[in-house]
Amino acid sequence: MKRLLSGWPFGIIVFWLCSIAAVSLFDMHANQIHLDRILAKPDAHAWLGHDELGRDILVRILEGGRITFWVTLVVTAITSVTGTSLGLISGYFGNRVDRVLMQLTEVFMAFPGMLLAIAFAAVLGPGIGNLILALCLTSWVGYARLSRVQTLALRSRQHVMAASALGASGFRIVLIHILPLILAPLLIESTYSIASLIIAEASLSFLGLGIQAPHASWGAMMREAVRYMLVAPHYVLAVGISLMSLVLAINRLGDKLRDYWDIKYGSS
Repeated sequence: MKRLLSGWPFGIIVFWLCSIAAVSLFDMHANQIHLDRILAKPDAHAWLGHDELGRDILVRILEGGRITFWVTLVVTAITSVTGTSLGLISGYFGNRVDRVLMQLTEVFMAFPGMLLAIAFAAVLGPGIGNLILALCLTSWVGYARLSRVQTLALRSRQHVMAASALGASGFRIVLIHILPLILAPLLIESTYSIASLIIAEASLSFLGLGIQAPHASWGAMMREAVRYMLVAPHYVLAVGISLMSLVLAINRLGDKLRDYWDIKYGSS
């Protein structure tokens, strides 16, 4: 575990979390306009320069990261609980319940997740609340399929059959004897889901369907930065590298968690 938490992915994630916490604790004016510094290059006062309205890009990036963090946290909490619950019910009880729930997941899987999110966001309209709802409607499928497969593999285990023979209810068996054993793969799934949600939120905001001005958003900042890419390349580079570093670190952390638990379970 010490080696797992000492690599660069964990360090980058901790850095972003501390930076986002600093924005929340200290009064940083992400929307403060300086007309005399429009598209100014990085200097000692603004390490990443200024945007098209003279706002500090670094402060805007940190504020956008804070909003992205809360959106991702809320969506992950809702979709992980919903998807896992549906998968546990489908995998344990089977029969008609399993067929109905799996047909529902297949309907959602028939369309690309990003395309569905765009469709839902377009119908619901822009805004943080509608953005969260649109992402929740499309992000639960992975948890449902994973928990169902794991439950199917575990429901024939001896301890599960013994609990059933002793008269334990289906809810108690699922909650106590199955769920703890599938938390590790679900945690790994959540890391990849978080990275995907960050990209999805930025993509929807880039298209104008997500977080709206004056709130900061990496996607909206990227949309504006592309317009000034030739005259202010520092703008698009700052936003792009920020987004790439966080998503890459989360995906790499998920890979390390997967390898760690494979080794741990393989040696037990």
